Amino acid sequence: MSGPISLEPGGAEQDTLALRLAGTRPPRPPRRRPRWALDDTTLAIRLPGTGPDEEAVSALAAELADRIGPAVHPYEVAALLEAEGLPGSVIKERYGHPDLFSLAAALYERVPRTFPDPPPAADPWRPDTVRCLLRGVLFALPGLAYLLTAPLWDAGRHTAVLVVAGLVSWAWGQALGHRAHLRRATGPREAGRTLLVGAPLGAVIATAAAALPAGGGPVTLVAAAQSAYLAAAGVLLVLGRERLLAAALAPLVAGAAVLPWADPGPWPRAGLPLLALLAVLAVTGHALRASLAAPAVPGAGRPPVLRSLPYGLFGLAAGVLVLLAGEREPYAVIVLTVSMGPAEWLLYRYRGLSVAALRAAVTPAGFRLRSAGVLGLCLTAYLLPLLPAALLTGAEPAVVLPLAAALWTALLLQAFGAAWPSAAICLTAAGGAGAVVLLHLPPGPAVLPLGCGAAALCLTACALRLLGRPSAHA
Repeated sequence: MSGPISLEPGGAEQDTLALRLAGTRPPRPPRRRPRWALDDTTLAIRLPGTGPDEEAVSALAAELADRIGPAVHPYEVAALLEAEGLPGSVIKERYGHPDLFSLAAALYERVPRTFPDPPPAADPWRPDTVRCLLRGVLFALPGLAYLLTAPLWDAGRHTAVLVVAGLVSWAWGQALGHRAHLRRATGPREAGRTLLVGAPLGAVIATAAAALPAGGGPVTLVAAAQSAYLAAAGVLLVLGRERLLAAALAPLVAGAAVLPWADPGPWPRAGLPLLALLAVLAVTGHALRASLAAPAVPGAGRPPVLRSLPYGLFGLAAGVLVLLAGEREPYAVIVLTVSMGPAEWLLYRYRGLSVAALRAAVTPAGFRLRSAGVLGLCLTAYLLPLLPAALLTGAEPAVVLPLAAALWTALLLQAFGAAWPSAAICLTAAGGAGAVVLLHLPPGPAVLPLGCGAAALCLTACALRLLGRPSAHA
């Protein structure tokens, strides 16, 4: 033994050395009486035929009210009483009912129905506000490169070359982004391979399209740089690397910040945009390498290429409409470009509010009414800030607002997979407005707000019809 044994009463010897007579058992702890048990002082035995004890039944109903209230049938109350262990003798002697089901029916009648609402579910479409606002800024930041480099390559004469390259890049980027998102649902490696092949191919096609009107001159290099940037930036936006893109554009922002106070000179004007382009290409390669490092999904099929065609056609139509608006109102392009961030945020909010409306509606007609209200709310929230923004920049609100409404509603339809209606309507508006402007036909410049307004009305009607059905949000 390692130490003395305590000989004080109640010590360890009481547990280890105490002797117990053979056949005896330790005393049992007192048993807790159930809630329905009889009192110790009174014996409430009811004689047969005297009827239920209303006071005792009411007391039991009050005690179990929170559990009886949600019941939709007396059988649920009977199951509750049976789970409580209420014996038949107590049902007859204390409560005066012949059986369990009779008592359950009496309790069901006494307690009013209470159906507590389920806890509110988390919004599956809650937007990332910072990310959406950052994307809107990133859409506009590349314009600083033109401010820096314009004196170096005579931007006024070669604007058409860059416009052609930009339209091709925009259309290609929209189609490639959709296809990459489809492949991303399979796995990150599959999306990375799609972007790795599609982005350089799009940059080459856009540069070739610009080289034709440029005649292979030096401006082709500017178009190639623009196409390479748009391809790389599209990859980063699809992969959700907005912060990397913003960091890579820091040299461009620094150079443009000097312009209001001093001329940085030809070398900084050319070197800072080139440095930003190289940084964007470097972070794009890093992001693609991380995606390609993921394991491949065996047996993954490829979606048909034609599924992405309407997204590319919409990108082309949207580019033409924005170009026509910028020809009359140059600052309108800036307003619309920056507003694409809030527009994306409102697309998420529309989906979240529509899911909430679907949970609150009890009839299809009621959901259609709620869906129309959600659409009107989101569209108004998008257009209202554009009015003072257009006035502050000197842009004509009659041009900016109809075009913005058409673009946002078309993006909404695309978000729900209805790509062909938005592409067809926007192509019709862009083709009609472009033909009138090029051929100098009536009504002249007024054709753009009229065409965009008609397109916005048609797209809104499509959205009300297609998205007013509960199945679209299931």
